[in-house]
Amino acid sequence: MSDTIGFIGLGLMGKPMALNLLKKGFPLVVHSRSRGPVSELVAAGARAAGSPAEVARAVTKIVTMLPDGPDVSLVLEGDHGVFGAMSKGTVIVDSSTIAPAIARRLAVRAKQLGGALLDAPVSGGEIGAIEGTLTFMVGGDAAALESVRDLLGAMGKPERIVHVGDSGAGQICKVCNQIVLGGTMAVVAEAIALSRKAGVDPMKVRAALMGGFAQSRVLDVHGERMITGNWKPGFKAKLFQKDLGIAMSTLAENGVPAVTSAVVQQLVQAQIAAGEGEEDYSGMAKAIFKLANL
Repeated sequence: MSDTIGFIGLGLMGKPMALNLLKKGFPLVVHSRSRGPVSELVAAGARAAGSPAEVARAVTKIVTMLPDGPDVSLVLEGDHGVFGAMSKGTVIVDSSTIAPAIARRLAVRAKQLGGALLDAPVSGGEIGAIEGTLTFMVGGDAAALESVRDLLGAMGKPERIVHVGDSGAGQICKVCNQIVLGGTMAVVAEAIALSRKAGVDPMKVRAALMGGFAQSRVLDVHGERMITGNWKPGFKAKLFQKDLGIAMSTLAENGVPAVTSAVVQQLVQAQIAAGEGEEDYSGMAKAIFKLANL
């Protein structure tokens, strides 16, 4: 029988990730700020916990999927947090996207308490979370990773569970991921704007590009969104802006110029300023379309 797993944070990504654990036979104890998704998970077979501490008292393996670093810190270090209640040997898998420095600090504290914290942010968006095809970029202790590899494999593809390095390395990798995503989306939006202004069918341009070196997952999924105007969030713009803030700080801390990422950050900020922060982050294309008088 599979170990009981704790899961904290049942938002756009966390809820389908938790559901996949249930489907793969992992008993779950869940907690989230919003009652609605907790009720959904309970209806699917999970057990509800009233606090992160209650989760920690029930299990020795915990997954967290939270919006930002302060949220993770509160769940782990708060008055009713995991750190105050967990037993020795507990492994925490934090799949949130947070600053690498926060991940390192929390990993040190977990180790002092006799446990381990892996920073394991994901790529694949809501689609990947629903389909169980996420990529995990893992930083932290290799032995701790091996102890949870089966549960990560229930939420992602086993071959996409990558041990990047020591604590914080997973978050550095996620920064790199978001930089590449943002830059690619910006140039895909420019290409679509050009085809439209030149009177060429952008869907046919996309189809042709998908057959050559310009092909990418971004062109495939987000290119279609941009052409059809489907801004239903797979990942909200306001969360991507948070990620870009982490990216810009991390780039600066490491002395790396951020010429392209700075422009992407402004495109997303324009989207948010237009009241579209709850829409999909590919909606940054609308700023480019407006500049092109489309």
